Amino acid sequence: QMQLVESGGGLVQAGGSLRLSCAASGRTISRYVMGWFRQAPGKEREFVATISWTGDLTRYVESVKGRFTCSRDNAKNTVYLQMNSLKPEDTAVYYCAASSTVLAGASSRWDYGYWGQGTQVTVSS
Repeated sequence: QMQLVESGGGLVQAGGSLRLSCAASGRTISRYVMGWFRQAPGKEREFVATISWTGDLTRYVESVKGRFTCSRDNAKNTVYLQMNSLKPEDTAVYYCAASSTVLAGASSRWDYGYWGQGTQVTVSS
């Protein structure tokens, strides 16, 4: 089993930055596609970003392109989401997820079999 633990969330003003981390244990992430999702109150969980095994391929939801960067350090078994130019609409609980069933670019939550507990990101206007 793989356990995922997110950290780095918090309260930030609009225009600010946060860096989320997702530390994995139990299994190495090197053969997992990793993803980030978010869920705002009253809304469905939505795809934010995904990164391939080696980190050479990334994919983002349109609303965060140019502002968010997903990266990974397989040696540290950790995935990151650097979030810049944050907007109030980015407020949500952010979840890290892992998939062993796809090769890259998976944006459906159903492709991911492992999930973290989430970390709250709140952006004030």
